[in-house]
Amino acid sequence: MRRESTIERKTKETDILVRLVIDGQGKAEVQLDDQFLRHMLESLAKYASFDLRVEGKGDNGHHLLEDVAIVMGMAMREAIGETPIERIASATVPMDDALVTVALDLIDRPYVDIDCPDPLYHHFLRSLAMSSGMTLHVVKVRGFDDHHMVEASVKALGLALRRALAPREELLSTKSRPKVRRN
Repeated sequence: MRRESTIERKTKETDILVRLVIDGQGKAEVQLDDQFLRHMLESLAKYASFDLRVEGKGDNGHHLLEDVAIVMGMAMREAIGETPIERIASATVPMDDALVTVALDLIDRPYVDIDCPDPLYHHFLRSLAMSSGMTLHVVKVRGFDDHHMVEASVKALGLALRRALAPREELLSTKSRPKVRRN
């Protein structure tokens, strides 16, 4: 079974399309006006081994970044489906002066504790975690260059996601998968 999803989100502020293939080759096709966000999404795809297509327009950079993160989280959640996965993973990435550790749990209990010097990318990581149902911790061990710390965070996130999304034979939990009743 191929783990993939395509999600579109159109609001008064943004128009976003995300196509995500979890078991990809790290290829990204990103069409955004924000070149740093494009670079971060390409890095995330490469380190997570996702195939990722993102198209987006927004009335300002904040709304664009936020909605891309929300749609990516929704796509990830949908692509995972019911497949048992490793679920918990961490990664540490050095990048010049920056050293960042990311630890996550794809358990559908969203929680974030993010040490990120850039408020916009703090918001990006938080929006991604909340919309995907991820518990996410990002810890800056050291660093002084904001660009390096953000990029190390995104690369560490990608590596941790690759590990956490690895399929397993059975659900990794002492509880069973919750049953949801819909009326």
